[in-house]
Amino acid sequence: MCIMNDKTMTFSIINEQEREIRQIILTVYNALKAKGYNPINQLVGYILSEDPTYITTYNNARSLIRKVDRDVLLQTLVKYYINN
Repeated sequence: MCIMNDKTMTFSIINEQEREIRQIILTVYNALKAKGYNPINQLVGYILSEDPTYITTYNNARSLIRKVDRDVLLQTLVKYYINN
């Protein structure tokens, strides 16, 4: 016998997207740090210029950061800063 649960599950694309962006930023940050770079300076350089050479290729960091639209990345960072 199958019992149905009356509770509605919610799914938010925005929350999923923000989680994915957060994971990408953390991965890129850790890759930059592992290679001896100042991760904050490198990420800021990338955001300002959209020049991917600011990001190392180590651990696929450059490919990952390029998956995120720069405007969306900036919006997510500002939103996170304001909310926390």
